[in-house]
Amino acid sequence: MTSAKKHIRHYAYYPGCSLHASGREYDISTRALFKALRLGLQEVPDWFCCGATPAHNVDELLSHSLCAKNLTLADEVEGDLAVACAACFSRLKTTQHHLKLDDAKRKQVETAIDGPASLDKPVKHILEILARDFGLAKLEESVKKPLHGLKVACYYGCLLTRPPEVPDLDDCEDPSIMEDILSALGAEPVKWSHRMECCGANFTLSRPGVVLQLSNAILKSAQAAGADCIMVACPLCHGNLDIRQQNIEAKNQTDYDTPIFYITQLAALAVGVAADKLGFESVIVDPRPMLKEKQLI
Repeated sequence: MTSAKKHIRHYAYYPGCSLHASGREYDISTRALFKALRLGLQEVPDWFCCGATPAHNVDELLSHSLCAKNLTLADEVEGDLAVACAACFSRLKTTQHHLKLDDAKRKQVETAIDGPASLDKPVKHILEILARDFGLAKLEESVKKPLHGLKVACYYGCLLTRPPEVPDLDDCEDPSIMEDILSALGAEPVKWSHRMECCGANFTLSRPGVVLQLSNAILKSAQAAGADCIMVACPLCHGNLDIRQQNIEAKNQTDYDTPIFYITQLAALAVGVAADKLGFESVIVDPRPMLKEKQLI
């Protein structure tokens, strides 16, 4: 093994279901970004659904068991566990938090999964890896095409920082980790009112009218702040703001045409990954005309 390879930091990778389906461009851009930054990324073998947002509302034991088994599988892979999906991140961290505090629940889960629960591997969101493990200074040094002139509304949504005792990612009411990363990439984060508001989440299936109302408020706020685009770190948020955007415009007789980016897409673009490798062609609101206008592609 060469000296260079010895110094590559490695991560286990839990993509979750959405990143292999509707959020495929999140997975593509995550892998491309890590490769460009020379960070090792190995997918957890035989991972399965973490239960996402519904499971814990139906059966707590099931929810904890799904996550505990995935955490145990992740223990077989070198490095901290990298997670891109906000919902997966929340559920995995919640399971660690609850089972470490409650021996009775942990024993129930270990019976359900027929083995010990591995709870010590750090679970880290992509944002944390970029801002703290890799570091903002090093990230800025890695930029090959600064995102100058791009005004971005950073959208956190519900799960990245709340409840405060679980994710431990940033300040639960006034986080700055997204803005810090965007600034390192050369973009301009805008100040806006709806960065912590709910988009409607999985009501997109059962109560789409709620999603249209809540997501419209987010798009309206970003537009009022002068944002060129919105950046997210959650496939469900991306779906509600991108896939539903035409329905939102029709219902509210407005025109947003606001591209919705994953954090990894913008970061990868800034560090030199070609635009045609980032899944821009897969989304509903095509960001390429705006990026061309900004001379970023």
